[in-house]
Amino acid sequence: MRRVIVDSAIYREGRRKDGPADLSDALREARASGDAFLWVGLYEPTEAEFDHVSAEFALHPLAVEDALKAHQRPKLEVYDDSLFMVLKPVLYEPESDRVSTGELMVFVGDSFVVTVRHGEGAPLAAVRRRLEAEPEVLRHGPTAVLYAIGDAVVDHYIEVAGELQVDLEELETDVFAPAGGNPGSTAERIYTAKRQVLEFRRAAGPLAAPVERLATGAVPFVNRHAQPFFRDVSDHLIRVNEQVEGLNQLLSDVLAAHLAQMGVRQNDDVRKISAWAAMAAVPTMVAGIYGMNFEHMPELGWVWAYPAVILVMVGIEVGLYRMFKRRGWM
Repeated sequence: MRRVIVDSAIYREGRRKDGPADLSDALREARASGDAFLWVGLYEPTEAEFDHVSAEFALHPLAVEDALKAHQRPKLEVYDDSLFMVLKPVLYEPESDRVSTGELMVFVGDSFVVTVRHGEGAPLAAVRRRLEAEPEVLRHGPTAVLYAIGDAVVDHYIEVAGELQVDLEELETDVFAPAGGNPGSTAERIYTAKRQVLEFRRAAGPLAAPVERLATGAVPFVNRHAQPFFRDVSDHLIRVNEQVEGLNQLLSDVLAAHLAQMGVRQNDDVRKISAWAAMAAVPTMVAGIYGMNFEHMPELGWVWAYPAVILVMVGIEVGLYRMFKRRGWM
């Protein structure tokens, strides 16, 4: 258990107090004081490791199953003895310009908070440090922890959305560059960016309903005076979702523009090929007439026939070249 318990402490009046190592004793001490709560943080526990925790805190079996299996959509569930919330933190990897998601489960009950983290994208250590540095916030109990976690996750969404915006601007520059770059590589980058935005939408979009519920409705185990704080989180999340939708739409427009440019370039190539073929057809035609080997051909006996025909072919070629050039075919 010490391997999966990242941190465990009792908080009384906003101050950390290391409690007993045994979770039952620690929870009993927190409840006995009346103004304290126990916060236990777990990292990717197995079923056997989590059984002890779920038994001590009387967590609902369905919530425990979700916490162990992960791969859940963001949601908020209310049970008799606890509140269960799922969040999906997002991590941006600048080396590969990719977005990855983790999972964060929060159990809130009578004088306790249990957090279960999956993946590397959950900023819980920073949240705990920030709350411990603000005892006036932490003294509000488990509600303060739930708010701080949601606020940290959504604030990180804003940072990731900004990184994706920068990537999109680079894509736009490449697509509309005069040289056009490598069409296959550009299309692959656009599709990759759309997958990253889709991954982001799956994390941020479904979270709007649970946060709105915390901000507007009476939810058990959550202090009703905290609704303005959750409304602030909701406002930030709405802005993030709008930005993500805008990124998705812009990527679709960039992809359409890229495909249109590829079509235009292909048309240009066809016109150039057609122009060169038309210019090659003139001397081919003249040479073909001379190669028919008829006995009676008026120009065969002329002294200046050969240079005259060459001059005519050159003149026609020059005329065709200038016409095609003027029309933008060459």
